[in-house]
Amino acid sequence: MSNDSEVLFDKGKQNDPKLKVERKEGEPTAAFKGASWAALLVGVAGYFIGLFNASMELNEKGYYFAVLVFGLYSAVSLQKAVRDKEEGIPVTNIYYGISWFALIVAISLMAIGLYNAGSIVLSEKGFYGMAFVLSLFAAITVQKNIRDAQRARERD
Repeated sequence: MSNDSEVLFDKGKQNDPKLKVERKEGEPTAAFKGASWAALLVGVAGYFIGLFNASMELNEKGYYFAVLVFGLYSAVSLQKAVRDKEEGIPVTNIYYGISWFALIVAISLMAIGLYNAGSIVLSEKGFYGMAFVLSLFAAITVQKNIRDAQRARERD
């Protein structure tokens, strides 16, 4: 009986109904792209939901919103500048330096804002900090995936 079950199992392998999706060399997997987008959406949505439900004044909410948008933009800009330099695409030193400076300023503004926020409890500060970092990392990863997929398509 064990021989029959082994034969049936082997036949199942031969007629595997799963379709193999062919990826181009250097293209990220669909799972990695999906995980990157999910992390970005979770990070940004969590941050915004936290801001919406926060008991802070509107000008404080605006500050944290602006810091997130600035951080996302600077992170993507820096990723592009680093990648361009690595691939031999001309990047001026001033743009490269400003990209680093902008990301450092965005992270510093977030840290200083959370440190000085007296109306926010420590657990909320941690929540905002983690959502901010997750969003920045995910934005960089999404940008990298888009660039890798575009490059893989151009090779063909």
